[in-house]
Amino acid sequence: MDDMDNLQSDGDEETVAEELARLAQETLEAQAGSSSTAAMRERCQRIIELFAKGAILEARDNFHAALVLLYGERLSHYDLARTFAWRAAKLGESRSWSVYAMAWDRWLIAAGKPQRFGTQIIRLNGRWTLGLVDPEVNDQQRAMYGVLPLYVQEERAKQLQRQEESDT
Repeated sequence: MDDMDNLQSDGDEETVAEELARLAQETLEAQAGSSSTAAMRERCQRIIELFAKGAILEARDNFHAALVLLYGERLSHYDLARTFAWRAAKLGESRSWSVYAMAWDRWLIAAGKPQRFGTQIIRLNGRWTLGLVDPEVNDQQRAMYGVLPLYVQEERAKQLQRQEESDT
């Protein structure tokens, strides 16, 4: 553990590493339930504050920061999530490659462009779909980022649509 792991976050007893892990856990839990936009915004803002202080250095901390920002709402959140995921992966956190791909796809969709890897299931014209996906990216390239083949992602979208239709 280095000095940054021991760094106390503003005014409480948890270290920065503990705070980042908690924020990531809260983000994932929020995705499974009813998500508060205000709470999500606060988590994203806290990540940005910690980044501005230079407190996000370790692989695991970058991974947790990427997870939080992945569920943000702005292009800048997705872009920074991609940066954190890249840093985490380069520091040895292999789980970060798929977060990198997801953040890239979220950024592209938010910018009105086709997604690269097909990681995002979106609602388009009232139906669940992957939307447009860059045809130049193949399943071997997806696998390098820990992303499932495109046909699997397409089946997930179809399954979600079938489930929604059966629930109504």
